[in-house]
Amino acid sequence: MEVLILVLSFVILLAIGVPIAYSIGISAILTMLVSILPIPAFTTIAQRMATGLDSFALLAIPFFILAGQLMNKGGIASRLIEFAKVIVGRFPGGLAFVNILACMLFGAISGSAVAAASAIGGFMNPKMAEEGYDKSFAAAVNITSSTTGMIIPPSNILIVYSLAAGSVSIGALFLAGYLPGILVGVLLMIVAGVTSYRKKYPTAPGVGMKEALKKLFDAVPSLFLLIVVIGGIVAGYFTATEASAIAVVYTLVLAMIYKEVKIKDLPGILLDTVSTTSIVMILIATSMGMSWVMSYENIPQSVSAALLTISNNKIIVLLIINLILLFVGVFMDMTPAVLIFTPIFLPVVTELGIDPVHYGIIMVLNLCVGLCTPPVGSVLFVGCSVANISIDRVIKPLLPFFIAMLVALMIVTYVPELSLWLPSLFDM
Repeated sequence: MEVLILVLSFVILLAIGVPIAYSIGISAILTMLVSILPIPAFTTIAQRMATGLDSFALLAIPFFILAGQLMNKGGIASRLIEFAKVIVGRFPGGLAFVNILACMLFGAISGSAVAAASAIGGFMNPKMAEEGYDKSFAAAVNITSSTTGMIIPPSNILIVYSLAAGSVSIGALFLAGYLPGILVGVLLMIVAGVTSYRKKYPTAPGVGMKEALKKLFDAVPSLFLLIVVIGGIVAGYFTATEASAIAVVYTLVLAMIYKEVKIKDLPGILLDTVSTTSIVMILIATSMGMSWVMSYENIPQSVSAALLTISNNKIIVLLIINLILLFVGVFMDMTPAVLIFTPIFLPVVTELGIDPVHYGIIMVLNLCVGLCTPPVGSVLFVGCSVANISIDRVIKPLLPFFIAMLVALMIVTYVPELSLWLPSLFDM
């Protein structure tokens, strides 16, 4: 009965347009009311929501969001795009490659797929249109490649997974995300290259050695942030939360040096950061409340037992979990999906001997696909808005890129060394 109420109330609330954070909280309370009296039910949910936010690791999220806002408005995107042109601009369909590589770099530095889609798409889409690229193709490239920033560290969603999983090292997750993120980018480039060759899209003009060195020099300060943040965490100089604060100071100084951000711009940037952070935090709070309710009602144990009765074959169970998460990702944002489904599926995969770090990368990569699909794909909406194109025109050119992302997901799922090799090098 409790499971039925939880699922039905959540689905009905979403269907009638209730925001997802409120849908999660209300369905959790309704489920609790079946088991205990109203006052204890409301008190318990409120306590669990507050306790869920009482985590030092979560302080990293607003700092990384602020760093992303500063990067978005601080001239970093344009310098990364110029750097990407030097590296991949001469290939067939060079501007598509530039779009992908710039999104990988910017997404990795900012930790936000939406920021990458907005910053890189806003610059690259008009450039690609001028060179004769189809607008829908340019938007599809930008939308899918922006999600790589959720896998390549620093990534807010990996911090959320670490919280939901309980005892998984954020540093290990950050290191584990590099190779899978690069794999996704390479596969997207292959699709973009084949399409560009078939449609005879132009290459970007070549640059001389002197100009190439200048663009590399301009991009080095932005790229150095990755070394500072990840290097500091891996070397043990600071925690992920401390690294996020250092990232804010670094990006603020850089934006001031570039003269792209002025003192008068800071209140607006801070307001945008607070707005985004509040959305993330209320999702985390209500999701933690629902996670506790599911644990109280033994739902994870029931799901685990059910899955293991279907099969105890690692390959089959991972395939089933991936299919479920792909379906979930279509209708639910990444943060609540990670917080709700990690406690459900993590016991199953650990029972089968799968490393929690590996599973975290699988889960985040899987849910990245949902960011590009209607009806709740935030990156899809931002990418289409920036490209000034309707969603229905983008769906067809998106399909080959979806296939590339799914191929990457299967490789990452069944080749654990891809995720675990780098953490093992640093004994994490």
